[in-house]
Amino acid sequence: MPSVPGEKKSVITVLTLIEASVTDSCCRSSWMQCIHKSASFEDMKDPDDQDTDGGRSGSRSEGREPSRSNSKQPPEDTTDDLFTDGEESYLDDYLDLEDMEQSSIFSQEFFQSSRVSQEPPAEVKEEVDENVKKKISENFFYNYEELVSTPYVTPDSEIPLDFLTLAHSFGYDCKKRANLQLLDSSTVLYIAGNQLILLDFKTKEQMYLQSSSGQGIGAIGVHPDKTYFTVAEKGSFPKIIIYEYPSLKPYRILRDGTEKAYAYVDFNNEGNLLASVGSHPDYTITIWNWIEEQPTLRTKAFSQDVFKVTFNPEDDEQLTTSGSGHIKFWEMAFTFTGLKLQGSLGRFGKTSTSDIEGYTELPDGKVLSGSEWGNLLLWEGSLIKVELCRTGMKTCHHGPINQIMLDEGEVITAGSDGCVRIWDFETIDTADIIDDTGLLEIEPINELQVDKNVNLFSMIKMDEVGNNFWLAQDASGAIWKLDLSFSNITQDPECLFSFHSGAIEALAVSPLTYLMATTALDCFVRIYDFASKTPLVQMKFKQGGTCLTWVPLSIDSYAAQIVIGFQDGVVRILELYDPKGITLFAGRKKILDAELHLRHVFKPHTAEVTALAYERDGEILATGSKDKTVFFFDVEKDYKPIGYFNTPGPVCQLIWSPVSHPESTLMTICENGYILECPIPTMKDVDDQDVVSFEIQDMLIRCFHFSSIKSKILRLMEIERREKVKELKEKEKEARRRKLAEEREVFGEEELLEEEDDEEEEEEEEPLPEIFIPPIPSPILCGFYSEPGRFWVSLGNYDAGFLYHCQFPPFVSDSDFQKQEDEPFDFRFLEDTEDNPIQTCTFSSKQTMMFCGMKNGAVRVYVLNQNDPSLTSLQDYWHFNVHDNNYGCVKSIFASFDDQYLLTAGADGNIFVFNIVSQFIAERETKAKVPSPRFGIESEPIPEDIEDPKAYSIENARRKREHDKLMKEVEEIKAGKREQIKALRQEFWKLLAMNKELPTHMQFQRTDFNIDATIHAEINKKTIFKIQQVEKELAWEKQKYELGLKKLQNRFHDPLESDTVIVYAIQSDHQIASYRLVKPSKYSKLKRPSQSERRPSKMERFEKEGPGRKESQKDTGGSVNIQEESIIEKGKKFRPRTLSEIMVGNQIEKTRKLIQKAERAQLKILQRKKEWDELYKSKPDDDYEDPKDVQAIREAQTFMGDFNLKTAPDYKIPEHMRINAAKKEEELGYLDTMAHGKKRYMNKCILSLRDLKLAVIEEIQCLVQELKNIQLSIPTSKHVPIPPVPQIYPEEVPERRFQYDEETLLRFKRKQQKRQGDKNDSKQTGSSSTSGGGLGFLKLTSGKEGDLTTRDSLSRSSKASTFILDLPKSLEFEKTEPSDVELEIMKRDEVKHLYMQQYLCNRIKELTVTFDAELHLLRHRKLKLDTKMKLSDLHHVTLFQEMLLLKNFEKQENILQERVNSLDKEEQDMQWKINETMKEMEEKKNEITKLQEQEKALYAGFQSALGENNKFANFLMKVLKKKIKRAKKKEVEGDADEDEESEESSEEESSLESDEDASGSEDDVFDDSICPNNCDANLFELALQLREKRLDIEEALVEEKKVVDNLKKEYDTYSKKVKVVATNLNAAEEALEAYQREKQQRLNELLVVIPLKLHQIEYVVFGEVPNDLSGTLVFSNHSLGRLQERIIQLHEENVKQQKLNKECRERRKVLIREKREMAKTIHKMEETVRELMISKFGRVIDLEALQTLSVNTTLEELKIKKLRKELSNAKEIRMWEEKIAQVRWELMMKTKEHTKKLHQMNDLCIEKKKLDSRLNTLQNQQGNAFQGPRKADTVARRKIAQLVQTQSQKILALKEEIALLRKKGGLILPPITSTQENEMKSMDDA
Repeated sequence: MPSVPGEKKSVITVLTLIEASVTDSCCRSSWMQCIHKSASFEDMKDPDDQDTDGGRSGSRSEGREPSRSNSKQPPEDTTDDLFTDGEESYLDDYLDLEDMEQSSIFSQEFFQSSRVSQEPPAEVKEEVDENVKKKISENFFYNYEELVSTPYVTPDSEIPLDFLTLAHSFGYDCKKRANLQLLDSSTVLYIAGNQLILLDFKTKEQMYLQSSSGQGIGAIGVHPDKTYFTVAEKGSFPKIIIYEYPSLKPYRILRDGTEKAYAYVDFNNEGNLLASVGSHPDYTITIWNWIEEQPTLRTKAFSQDVFKVTFNPEDDEQLTTSGSGHIKFWEMAFTFTGLKLQGSLGRFGKTSTSDIEGYTELPDGKVLSGSEWGNLLLWEGSLIKVELCRTGMKTCHHGPINQIMLDEGEVITAGSDGCVRIWDFETIDTADIIDDTGLLEIEPINELQVDKNVNLFSMIKMDEVGNNFWLAQDASGAIWKLDLSFSNITQDPECLFSFHSGAIEALAVSPLTYLMATTALDCFVRIYDFASKTPLVQMKFKQGGTCLTWVPLSIDSYAAQIVIGFQDGVVRILELYDPKGITLFAGRKKILDAELHLRHVFKPHTAEVTALAYERDGEILATGSKDKTVFFFDVEKDYKPIGYFNTPGPVCQLIWSPVSHPESTLMTICENGYILECPIPTMKDVDDQDVVSFEIQDMLIRCFHFSSIKSKILRLMEIERREKVKELKEKEKEARRRKLAEEREVFGEEELLEEEDDEEEEEEEEPLPEIFIPPIPSPILCGFYSEPGRFWVSLGNYDAGFLYHCQFPPFVSDSDFQKQEDEPFDFRFLEDTEDNPIQTCTFSSKQTMMFCGMKNGAVRVYVLNQNDPSLTSLQDYWHFNVHDNNYGCVKSIFASFDDQYLLTAGADGNIFVFNIVSQFIAERETKAKVPSPRFGIESEPIPEDIEDPKAYSIENARRKREHDKLMKEVEEIKAGKREQIKALRQEFWKLLAMNKELPTHMQFQRTDFNIDATIHAEINKKTIFKIQQVEKELAWEKQKYELGLKKLQNRFHDPLESDTVIVYAIQSDHQIASYRLVKPSKYSKLKRPSQSERRPSKMERFEKEGPGRKESQKDTGGSVNIQEESIIEKGKKFRPRTLSEIMVGNQIEKTRKLIQKAERAQLKILQRKKEWDELYKSKPDDDYEDPKDVQAIREAQTFMGDFNLKTAPDYKIPEHMRINAAKKEEELGYLDTMAHGKKRYMNKCILSLRDLKLAVIEEIQCLVQELKNIQLSIPTSKHVPIPPVPQIYPEEVPERRFQYDEETLLRFKRKQQKRQGDKNDSKQTGSSSTSGGGLGFLKLTSGKEGDLTTRDSLSRSSKASTFILDLPKSLEFEKTEPSDVELEIMKRDEVKHLYMQQYLCNRIKELTVTFDAELHLLRHRKLKLDTKMKLSDLHHVTLFQEMLLLKNFEKQENILQERVNSLDKEEQDMQWKINETMKEMEEKKNEITKLQEQEKALYAGFQSALGENNKFANFLMKVLKKKIKRAKKKEVEGDADEDEESEESSEEESSLESDEDASGSEDDVFDDSICPNNCDANLFELALQLREKRLDIEEALVEEKKVVDNLKKEYDTYSKKVKVVATNLNAAEEALEAYQREKQQRLNELLVVIPLKLHQIEYVVFGEVPNDLSGTLVFSNHSLGRLQERIIQLHEENVKQQKLNKECRERRKVLIREKREMAKTIHKMEETVRELMISKFGRVIDLEALQTLSVNTTLEELKIKKLRKELSNAKEIRMWEEKIAQVRWELMMKTKEHTKKLHQMNDLCIEKKKLDSRLNTLQNQQGNAFQGPRKADTVARRKIAQLVQTQSQKILALKEEIALLRKKGGLILPPITSTQENEMKSMDDA
């Protein structure tokens, strides 16, 4: 197949246009501008990307990759609708500024490549030459037939183009991103290899669109209006084709957006822009104006895979991309080079870097994205603002979040865990971090678990009114319909379509009907009816399927059985049947069209099964696996194992020899280059129990080890090519010789030299290609038999491109396969398969067609001759790309039993069914026939399935059985040896006993029995070693139990602050137990800040606010100015004052005093006005309220208490009484702290009591011991019963339970054994039974108990010990009769001892009674505390319930509170801005007033300067008031809008001024530039100066008024905003109040336990307490008493207020009467003042104005200025007079000098005249020629006359200059130089 180079028409067209424009001399300059404006495609990269684009430009200049599907290239449309507006955009993409020097070479390369492709239309060239740009017509469409890729057919072959036509697609590439789009309510769009499928999911009908490139489709997208959809393809510089829907016409084509493939496309919200992103290697993001087919912007997105690109729905100028380990935020920005895409890479910070699959843009610009671990990431800017998780630090999803949508104010997330969760948008939008973890816990609103093993990859909403249905793409192989309405009628998830997930591993076709079976690694086996285009049944297993075959008809005549191999080495045989033929039973499920029944299951392999093959007669099934074994089974004997043999490599294919071969052999193809052939194994009738292993030892195997010959083939082909070239050259030489010979005959011998010169020298041949053998053998992909012992194979990698014909070598026993190397004996060259080998192949039933599945997903069909095993006719073929070119390798290809259909399965998950064109028109069946069920299949038991992947294989099970049998025999032998050893040991013990009975001197020593000492040493050594081994073995268990004990202690013991201690009374059964106290809870420690703090009221804020900020700023500014002025004044140097300065100073001082006087009068008036204002302000209004009363009412409302019931519907919670979770937690913590403190104090008391008991017991022990010693010395009859010593119970010292020794442990063990049967009931028996334990504990802690001994007990014990020591001394003497004295002493001692006995007994009794009394008192106190603690626990439960409830309310309450706070803050800010604006307006108004006063003062001053009866007054006033245009200062800084406004305003002003000027010119036209005659020049100058001042004032007034107007607008805007904010604030406060009320109602619903006594219940009905107390109110006596007291107080206050009201009325009457009298008095005084004014001034005048009347400051300033000006002018006149005197003196000196020279000249002239006369007299005789005046004299006279005239002119000019200098405003002109003088100077120079 010849290579068909791909074309790139757009680039060629553009470069051709460029060439045309460059060659045109008129357009050369524009061409250079275009070059400079363009930006290179390679340089458009984001600065954040770290990689480079090396090699990209080179790849574009290289030749394009050939494609079979592009053999038929669509011609360029040359209609009028074709556009030519795009040359500059293409230049931007493909020209680099750095490569301008190589532009000619670059264009030449493309021009050379353009010769292969189609030339651009002539119309386009003409349009470019004429610079005519057209737009694409809206009605323009491309021709689909010209765009679509077509199959390639070998030229001059008879194979039709429609040899295969697509009938149906059963697959779905479910793992492709965004591979599910919705076109309308019933049509979905998805990619299937090189096809685009439009599926109507209601009717199940499919429509197909073919790829135009033939190399696959990268991405698809749908227009927001559903009227267009885009197909972004793959290939070399692929296209983006936009189709119109539903016409499916190609509407627009976008070219050159990426190099290899598109990864994602997306329309903006309006649908006028399209964003695309490419895949490896360029990852280019392009923004298209797709309607005009023009790229708007483009740049490199990132250096790694980019998954997605989308527009922001709210702003088309913002985009987002995400991909492998990154997310990037883009913005269209204007730069100095134009509009650019600027990207900001998201920085993960502390968060782990993650691949971003799903994200969504929020309305405010933030972005919410998913992560690999399942949490949500909220991005703000380019940083993570917060990471969102669920409560308990659980992730939002278990696994990656694949898609995030924002729909109707809710955030929807779809994850790989199969869950769809709905989140609150407000919660996410306002989320922020609360601690250092950066995590925020939130909970979803709703949740939908679609199903088990579901991986939601993408979702799209269906546009159904009133429903919330979504379509979901399941990466596990399904399309779901989801209802996300979450209502009572919500539908369950519906699986619309089910497919295989991932690559299709195997496909098989029924030999009898149109049924197809497939399997994949998704653990499913599916059956399809490809004739009716319907899936029939599916069955799922624990492991994925890897191979599959249909049982041949020779075994199953109904073709109902299928054999499947699985990943774990299991082979299952399934039976397909039609369940409609089975007898129906009650309760049977819905009857399907087909069902699968498990027939057989066995596990022959330990690795995945890769090949299955039935012997041609159907007697044997062979299975191959990656475990390098081939297993045989006897089919007739229910697949009884025959045996297996090992292979040198993993098996990839098994092929039995066809029927045409004489012998039945099995060819086994291994992946690593080995092909084996073995005969059919012999089936022996051997008992299964006798078989040790199933390995066949005597298998006759022939092996062919493939050795690469491709390099040899290429060498031979090169040799043949060179030989052909040589032959051609020889023929050319021979022809040339003949031609030369003929020419020689014509021209003669003169041409001999030319013939010799024309002979070419022999060129040196290049070396032939070297022989190369790949170090790693090429894998064998497939093969098939040709003849007996011969076969064809297809290889991959280096050896691809050929079919090799091989032959098995003869069988050699004991041969080493690995050392064997065999070469094929023949080959067939396969066109265009160098990198695209045949992956699998099959033949038609007549062997006339070979169907090949290629590595790139293409299907190739070779047409063969019949009976052609050598494939000599392997030439003509039909080739078409079907599956995905990148990952859609064809895994299986089969033809139907009647060669009507061809079925292909690819690694891209697609299954295609094609119709095969046939010469005979056969009517195809519309539906396959499902086999009928066998008789009794419904009652047949299902074999036990092998689900455990670790189960033994057949061989391993047999080996395990033999191993177990061998181990059993070994154990029997060991048991016999043990019996022998036992008998010998008994005999040895008998010998030892006999030895012991012998006399001592005859006995053998024990060492004599030792045969060898080394044996004992070795035994001891082994024993020690075994002990060590046991210790090592038990080390893990020891560590385990130690850790377990540590964990138990950490869990139960360590949190305890004190354990329960029970102290028993000594003489009674009373006891007291301490509290089992746990360490303080988190509530008592935690004190988090309240999140919803009460905001201060407006009055409080108003009271706290101080003076404005601006006044302080002004004060500081004023102080700075004063400091600057003082510094300037200090810097002045002191110098003596002149007379002029003194005059000016006096005038200034006089003016200043007058001004100060007026200012003092004005201040006095202002002070008086201020006092009046204050007085009027203090006047109370009609609705005035006394502040004391207001304060009293506020205090009453705050502190008196409002006993409104909280259950009342109108109950309003005061702000200070509002409660939240934080306050409740504090309250709970306070309660826990108090309870804990009281319990701890009680425990301390109980422990002190326990310590007291220990001391009492120890003292009693001492006393008892002393009592026993005393009783030894008194008669027994007088003995008093010794009191029992109290015991310490284990419950009293619980800490000793953790103190033990070996004896204690042994005792505990015995006790446990004893307690197994019964338990002691009474405490006494229990104490006796545990006394041993108590003693054991006391034994260990005797040292500690010694510390508790008191001094008294120590003294008594010491006395007892001394008494005991004295007794033996008295017993040392022998007994004698006592004397009287001794008897008396004995009596006295006896009385003493009796007394001591009684004393000790009383002391013991006293100790016990005292201790019991202490215990009784403490027990009584503890009972009271228990009551309080129970109440505390009840209160704790109530608080905890309230806290849980408040936590539920807290989130929404915080949102409402934050909204109220934000609105309140906004209102404060607005109010502050209003106040500031008002202040500025007041200041500006004051400035305007000052300017107006200055203007009035200016006019008044000028009027006073004019004086009275000035005849030029009107003229000068007009000069003053005339409006003139002045050049305005240009502001360097300012916005464009302000400049435009200023220009407009200046135009308006100028127009107004021109109008006024025009109107004025009509009345009186005057010239203000010339002072009229007889008019005072000073007044004229003053008018001009004052006019300038007036214009300055007017300009300042205009500016100030503009500022005031702007401030008014700002004020109005702020006022409106304040009203809106106030309204929103009131609404928010009402919402918060309603929420507080709702919260209070929920709190009221909580049940609160309040224990009451009967006397506290006053609600009695007929003297009894009613059963229903729901209508009662619990109220405290204190509050009730306060209410009763308040009633009395209110009565008293009422009386007081009535009395006070009466007094106030009387007082009001008196004040009204006094007011009338005062008004009359004021009226009389005003009349008197008016009469006095008229009598004195003649009219009513304003006294305040009279008092404040002062000098005209403007006039005085002008006078001072005039005085200063006169002084300066006088000084300047003196200076000019001095200069004039100096010039006059110089003139006089020059005149003297010139006069002297004239005299000299006169003398010379006279002398010359004399000489001339003498000369004349002397020469009179010579003739009359010299008579008359001479010419030289005439010229000299003329020069002198001119010099005199020039000097006189200079004198006149100097006089005029002097006159002008004397006048004010005179101009000094340069001296006049006459032309004559210039001529003279030039003559002098000459």
